[in-house]
Amino acid sequence: MMMLRGYPVLGTLKFNHKFKTRLCSKILSLHQPLFISSPSCNHKDLVFHSKSSKHNLESPLSGVESVMMDYIFGKKKATEVAHSIWKHVLQKGDAVVDATCGNGYDTLAMLNMVADESCSGRVYSIDIQETALHKTRSLLDGLHDPDKKKMVKLFATCHSKMEEVVPKGVTVRLVAFNLGYLPGGDKTVITKSVTTRFAMEAASRIVASGGLISILVYVGHPGGMEEYETVEAFASRLPVNDWICCKLQMLNRPLAPILVLLCKR
Repeated sequence: MMMLRGYPVLGTLKFNHKFKTRLCSKILSLHQPLFISSPSCNHKDLVFHSKSSKHNLESPLSGVESVMMDYIFGKKKATEVAHSIWKHVLQKGDAVVDATCGNGYDTLAMLNMVADESCSGRVYSIDIQETALHKTRSLLDGLHDPDKKKMVKLFATCHSKMEEVVPKGVTVRLVAFNLGYLPGGDKTVITKSVTTRFAMEAASRIVASGGLISILVYVGHPGGMEEYETVEAFASRLPVNDWICCKLQMLNRPLAPILVLLCKR
């Protein structure tokens, strides 16, 4: 289990664009195997889509470098990093699962990434709380395109039941978790280690080769660290021939959310 380590700096320090670009290039060159297969390793399915194949050879995370550096320097949130990485995995018409839809922002982001003219894209959004589903539904009601809204399917159930939600034979490209409690909701209602482990097992079975399981873990609330340890233990046990696993964690901010990425070869 490898880790991208970020060290925040004092806000009074300033770095020019060239410095950030050079530093970012060094980080990506050190950790390139975490995200994409190289020509020498025979894993053709693990590909992050890019407009330029030439640029893709130079930087498999083209377009993500900047947002990762902005996160390290405190300018971007972990959710923004996750969304940027999703864009490199998803194409129009894909099927995705929002395992914890919460206030609906991840569901909306996914929808914008997979929605296509033929309306074949699908977002399966799950939450155990009716309040979360209501907030997600209200957010989607603001869409001007009614056909776009129809591509989202909402389910009031536990994320561990996702295999009962996604129809058999559907190719799932992304399963995303945002663990913890509903922002603005009842903080005593949280995701639990046991059901999260079952949910990750289900996600590992339904996600397609070349797909991604994205897990954002909040550790600052009671039970959060225990749940993170469950996530890390699960990821650590995945076979290296089938999975590439990494995490983005701020070492001197112990309560900062941790982004865990599980890429299926």
